[in-house]
Amino acid sequence: MRQTWNELLFIHWPLPAAALRALVPPMLSLDTYDGQAWIGVVPFWMSGVRPRGVPNIPGFSTFPELNVRTYVTVEDKPGVYFFSLDAANPLAVFGARVGFHLPYYQAIMAVDHVGDWIHYRSQRVRQDARAARFAARYQPTGAPFRAAVGSLESFLTDRYCLYAVDSAPRVYRCEIDHPKWELRPAELEIAANTMTRWLGLELPDTQPLLHFSQRQDVVNWLPERIASFGRRAA
Repeated sequence: MRQTWNELLFIHWPLPAAALRALVPPMLSLDTYDGQAWIGVVPFWMSGVRPRGVPNIPGFSTFPELNVRTYVTVEDKPGVYFFSLDAANPLAVFGARVGFHLPYYQAIMAVDHVGDWIHYRSQRVRQDARAARFAARYQPTGAPFRAAVGSLESFLTDRYCLYAVDSAPRVYRCEIDHPKWELRPAELEIAANTMTRWLGLELPDTQPLLHFSQRQDVVNWLPERIASFGRRAA
């Protein structure tokens, strides 16, 4: 697949590793930075979503997405583990659930621009899912930079695969390729955020760590099952 991620904001909070360890499947190793675990809420909107070699598909290729994530390793390869991914495109939600084993949920979403501010709203509507809402505005505030190797910024953003676990349980890895992130400091005002409450997680009452990226062009592959985990395919 090809896709472009636009006006993305990494919103990260530190949490005790034990709080996240209990929510991550046991076959995935929770990844920490200096012993500290992190959870991210990441709003953005996607464009150009399509299989490689296929033109944009009207009504499918552009839509907002909002994910809640933490960081794991499998076989010493660092990646992202998603607690949830909300999207405004029901076809994309269905396809990602079936084809990528990811916890996608349909949501009513809107992205508006007022001056330099990006106004972002999401309300989950899938009937068999716990309610989750996010409403905020954000904007970049500083010059772009690239995270230094070994830095916290690199730990949080330089991830080139995701992991998913199905009901068997079997572990899947989906490889992702893109240039190194061009990040900027950002300003954020949150009106509502219950994206982690359904997990039983209350976020710290502190200012989150913020990183904005204007655009990221991405290629991803279909997921591959990691045979050393879970049941082997028949």
